[in-house]
Amino acid sequence: MPNDGIVHVIDDDDAMRDSLAFLFKSAKVPAETYESADAFMSKLPQLNGGCVVTDVRMPGMSGLDLLKRLRELKIGVPVIVITGHGDVPLAVEAMKHGASDFLEKPFDDDLLLGAVRSALSQQASDQERETMRSAVRHRLELLSTRERQVLDGLVAGHPNKTIAYDLGISPRTIEIYRANVMTKMEASSLSELVRMALMVDLLPRSGKAP
Repeated sequence: MPNDGIVHVIDDDDAMRDSLAFLFKSAKVPAETYESADAFMSKLPQLNGGCVVTDVRMPGMSGLDLLKRLRELKIGVPVIVITGHGDVPLAVEAMKHGASDFLEKPFDDDLLLGAVRSALSQQASDQERETMRSAVRHRLELLSTRERQVLDGLVAGHPNKTIAYDLGISPRTIEIYRANVMTKMEASSLSELVRMALMVDLLPRSGKAP
C-alpha cells in the first residue's frame, strides 16, 4: 500500500493514540499508530514518505531519540512532536534536531491537522525535487566527455566562441555539441539547462579537453 500520505502516530498513551487515530480518520487522513518509537522503527524499511506525529517523552526511545536516529539514517520524513507543558524545552531541542513543528498539549485539532497537511505537502515537494534531481543525474551520465565539457562552459556563462577557444575546436563544432547537450539533457532553453545544473550542484570542471 502506498503510504506517502500516511501519518505515523507514535504515543505510548493508548487513549491519546486512539484519539489521534479517530481525528485523522474523521479528516480523511490515512494514519497508522504505534505504541512506541521502537515499534515504528521496526517498520521503517517499509516506510515510503508520509509524516510522523510523536510524543516527545516516552519510555525507551523518546521522540528526541527518534529524531536523532532518523537523522543518522538520513530519513527525511517530517516529524511533528507533541509535548506536555513542562516538556517545551525538550520540544525546542527536538526542533533543533530537525522536527518540523511541535504542539503543546492540549492542542487544537485544527492546528494539528494544519501542521500535518503542511508536513505532507512539504514531503511531496521534497520527493518531486529528488525525483527531478535523479533524472538530471541520469541525463548527465549520457553525455560524452566532450559534451560534458561544453556543458561546463555553458554553465560557467561562456559564449560559444570562448568555449571553442578553450577546447581547441571550431565554434561550428561547439554548436553541434551544444545541440546534442540540449537534446540529451531534455532542456528547451539555456536557462532551463542552467537550472538543471544548479539543481544537482554541478560545478564546471577545470582544464581543457585532450
